[in-house]
Parts: sequence; C-alpha cells; structure tokens
Amino acid sequence: MELTNVERRSALTAAAFQAEFKQPERPVVLSDLTRDWPAREKWGPGYLRAIAGDRVVPLYDSQPSRGRKHQHAPAARLSLSEYIARLERGENDLRLFFFNFLKEIPALTEDFSYPELGLKFFRRLPVLFMGGKGARVQLHFDIDLADILLCHFGGPKRVVLFAPDQTPCLYRVPFSFSALFDAGIDPPDYERFPALRHARGQEALLEHGDALYIPPGYWHYIRYEDIGFSMSLRAFPRRPGNLAKMIYNLAVLRSIEGLMRRFIGQGWNDRNERLAVERTHRALGLPG
Repeated sequence: MELTNVERRSALTAAAFQAEFKQPERPVVLSDLTRDWPAREKWGPGYLRAIAGDRVVPLYDSQPSRGRKHQHAPAARLSLSEYIARLERGENDLRLFFFNFLKEIPALTEDFSYPELGLKFFRRLPVLFMGGKGARVQLHFDIDLADILLCHFGGPKRVVLFAPDQTPCLYRVPFSFSALFDAGIDPPDYERFPALRHARGQEALLEHGDALYIPPGYWHYIRYEDIGFSMSLRAFPRRPGNLAKMIYNLAVLRSIEGLMRRFIGQGWNDRNERLAVERTHRALGLPG
C-alpha cells in the first residue's frame, strides 16, 4: 500500500477550488476555511456538554454487525454528558456517528456559515461525528455519493482516502458500502489480504479547524488520535451518473441488504465476506 499526503491549501477561491479540486475530484485540506467561524473558538467537549449535555444520543461501536442485527443499529444510547465523561476517562469503544444536529442541537448552527466554494450544500443535513483516542471508523464510502466537507475540531484525527478506482484492491463486501472488516488497513495484513499491497491512496492528519474536502465516492478510513469531533457538510450529486448511482444505492442495494440480513441472518454475512475475498483476488489474479 502506498499513501501520499493530501495537499494542504489556504486562501483558496471558489474558482480555484472548482478548477483544481472539485472538477478533477481531488481531496484537499483547507486550513483556513473555518478561521472566522465562532465554532473555531467555541467548539470542544466542554461547550457541547454545556449546551446539550442532557441530550440523549445514539452511539455506535467499531464492531461489524452480525446475524440479523441491522447494519446501522446503535450499540448504546447515552446523554451527551455521560458520553463525553467516558471519553475523558479514556474509553473509546463508542462513537457519535452521523448525528443531525440541525434538529437536535440547533444552537450549533449559529457557530458556522456555509462556505462559498461553488458547492450546493444540503442545508438540512449538517451532521456531527465524535470519538475518543484510538476510536476507528471502518473503511467505507458514503452511500449518497455526496461532495463532503469534513470540518474538524478538537484533537487530531487521521483520515485515509482511496479514490473509487482503487475499489478492486479494497475487498468491498457485496451489497455493502464497506470493505471487509478483517481486511483492515491500519496496519494492513498482506499475508491474508495481498490485494492491499496494490492500493494507492492519500492520508491527512486533521488538526483543530481544518476542513477536508472528500470527493464523491471516495473510500475513507478514520482513526481518532485524541478526543475530537467533526461536522460534515454535504452537497448531493448533480451529475446524472452519480445521481442515478445514489438512487440505486438507496433504493436497491440497501433494501436487498436489509431484507437478506433479516431473513437469512449470519449466513448472508458469511457469504458476502467470502465473496469479497474471492472476487478481489480473482480480479487481480491473486491466489485464493
């Protein structure tokens, strides 16, 4: 596996962003995009606890779903205060994931503004992600194929990205939007999963106030280096091809996955995990 650093830029105009990154679908870290936001000074665990500590939130662990368990079922529900307290005690097994704060903590919307980058953001879906030191997010790509602006606050977070053309090397699980759980990349196990040797990607270490542009369909893996949280702003597909793929992902693939998991259970999971390895190795001419 070969990883290079995501380019870092500042003072980027909308025209330059479109020409250099959006149109060619290249990731970039924008180091000054949040410079004038109140969030840059205010957002941290203490602030969240103060304004929404009693809010009960769904939390997710890092284990793959098994049996008939829904792929996106939360592992626990805690008040935000109790969750933050756990993180401060060094527990890292639970993450806040895709939490729509427009509905649940609307005061946060006063702390940022939508940037002028030539992206048509979906303003009804600003979402939060949060985790403690060592927490990880399995390698996956987003079902909606959105342009994503990931604005990070708190302790550093490592993000590894792979373009869609790297999918043949990543052990994608059929009817899923994730790579095979066992075929992790941090670190990669080349003996069991040799296709990972051929993967070419990029990585970025996001610091407080950084914003990472993730193009549509990019695979991403995340590891929290300390307690931190990110806000994701999303612009849904406008190209006909990506729009059609988004609809297919939502209406067809996700429905099939849910139904088969419900009626077959673990046998469906085992089948797809086996196929992830077989198809990947066959495509690259690898044994096994």
